[in-house]
Parts: sequence; structure tokens; C-alpha cells
Amino acid sequence: MLSLYRRLVSYEIRSQLQYRVPFLLDSLASFMGTAIGFATLVLILQRFDNVAGWDLGEVAFLYGTVELAFGIMDMLFSGFDPANFGIRVRLGTFDQMLLRPVSVTLQVFASNLQMRRIGRILQGGLALAVALSLVDVQWTVIKLLYLPVIELSMVAFFGGLFIIGATITFWTVESIEAINVLTYGGTEMMAYPMSIYPAWMRRFFTFIVPAIFLNYYPALYFLDKSDPLNLPGWMSFLSPVAGLAVLLAGLAFWNYGIRHYQSTGT
Repeated sequence: MLSLYRRLVSYEIRSQLQYRVPFLLDSLASFMGTAIGFATLVLILQRFDNVAGWDLGEVAFLYGTVELAFGIMDMLFSGFDPANFGIRVRLGTFDQMLLRPVSVTLQVFASNLQMRRIGRILQGGLALAVALSLVDVQWTVIKLLYLPVIELSMVAFFGGLFIIGATITFWTVESIEAINVLTYGGTEMMAYPMSIYPAWMRRFFTFIVPAIFLNYYPALYFLDKSDPLNLPGWMSFLSPVAGLAVLLAGLAFWNYGIRHYQSTGT
């Protein structure tokens, strides 16, 4: 299966790199689109000095980690993007996948690798590099090992939400905006300290959608900041648990949707 995935992905990459100029322009547009968001963040922090006690470097750390992870996820899980997958269901091309003697999950996963998302990945990495140059992180072996873990955890988290959104289109055909609120909107929310949001929102993103464990609490650990919410310190290490839980929940819902899928007839 892994060998087949590599072959399918290599076809996608070669087809997208065949036209170099459009690829570079798309990547540049992706980079500039998110760079504007980071520039806005910098202007806000320069005007108000801090957000709930978080200075520019600390907020940039939140921003850089979530943007880097979301960019990687958006490239790898583009086949499950609800907006694109709904079109696949409506046009009947998903039915073609079901007829092939290959795992349908693997086909969807490798069907739309968006290389132009490299621009967003580079911008997120640049923002994280700027943040690390502004903050004084007391690096330890555990922190060095844990940083890529939280990035992979956020990739799994957002990927699971994409899979859930794609599965919903089996019944709705069109994607629903609630998923975009949790994915694209979630990246905006997670770029700021969770303590600035009202209590009901913090509870929702703690007990319903565990976003608080993926970026905010790990950032408290890396930056050696106290928790204004007064939750236990081990919460900072729940990032892989939360990310894997959402991904597994998404895959379970996906398999349920496959078993109950009914074609649109197109």
C-alpha cells in the first residue's frame, strides 16, 4: 500500500510540475496570502504591545506553529478537502474510485496532492523562525523532540477534520461551512492565546474539539509561561493524544460513510 501511495503521489507531483511557471506563481500566491496575515499580526502587536500578556514573539510562535502544520496538512489531505470532495461526489467520479481494486481511502488521500501549498508551508516556517529569534526558549532535549511532535499532531487534527467534512458530503453533497469554521477558522483562532476567548468558546475547544491541547498548552510549555486558566501542567503533553483522537474519529466516521454511501446517480 505504501509503495502504491508513493507511485500515485509521484504522478501527481510530476503532473503539477510539468508547467513550472503556473506552479511557481501559485506557490507565490499561497505564500503572499498567508504572509499578509502575519504582517497584520505584527502591526497589531506593534500597536498594542501585547495580547493578554503575550508579546509579538510569543504570539508569532503560536502563529508559526499552526500555520506550518496547517500548510503541511492542506498539501497532504487536499483530496479530502470538503469543498473539492463534494464536487467529486456530485459528478460521480467518487463512484469510479469505488470500482477499482484499490483502497478507496488511499485513492482519495493520493488524488489531489497540492504542491502549491509549499508557499504556505514556507511562510509558516518563516514565521516560526522569526518567533524563535524573538523569544528566549530554554531548550532541552524534551523540547527539541516535542516540537515536531506537536506539528505532526496538528497535521493529524486538521486532517481528521477534513476527513469528517468530506464524509458529510455523502449526505449533503455540498460541503458545510461549519467544517470551514473549524479548519480554516481554527487556524486563525489557534494563532492567538486561548485565554482571550470567552469561557463558552474555551470549553467548546477543550471538551468538544480539543484544539486547546494542540497549540496553546504546548506553547505554554515551550515559552515557560504560567497558565491563566489554572489547568494541570501535564495538559501541555496531550497534543499527540488530541491529534490522533480526531484523526481516528475522522477515519471511523469515513468508514461508516463508505458503508452507507449512496451514489448521486451522475
